[in-house]
Amino acid sequence: MPERDLFANFERMRREVDELFGDVFERTGLSRRRGGFSPAVDVAYAADPPRAIVTAELPGVDLDQLGLEIQGRVLILAGHRGPACPEGDVYQQVEIGRGEFRRVVELGRDVVAEQAKARYEDGMLQIEVPLAPAVPRSRAVPIESSSEES
Repeated sequence: MPERDLFANFERMRREVDELFGDVFERTGLSRRRGGFSPAVDVAYAADPPRAIVTAELPGVDLDQLGLEIQGRVLILAGHRGPACPEGDVYQQVEIGRGEFRRVVELGRDVVAEQAKARYEDGMLQIEVPLAPAVPRSRAVPIESSSEES
């Protein structure tokens, strides 16, 4: 059974707070965005075969504008989503995040990065990474004698 990630819901909570208070920033003229956006990501663990499954919501992102890297237990997703309409258009409302993004996802288990597979279809990126075999946390230690044997 995968270890429970205590921080897994923080990103969802941040988005909900942004939605709740977002118009306060807009009414005061303050920007709540740093530029770019942060795609929504789901992380699941399957038992047979044991693997991590990461799904990222990336509609409108061209495959050639997408990068994926795994460093230890960290999956790094980076890319760019360009504008939907040509520059110079006047927008009444803007809710779709655009620009550069970089999403770092901490996995709850060690993985075999060399065997990772990724598929991009209908704006959804799905990454499957096999889980590394569990390393025993204890082992028997032989005890040597300090007395000389003849």
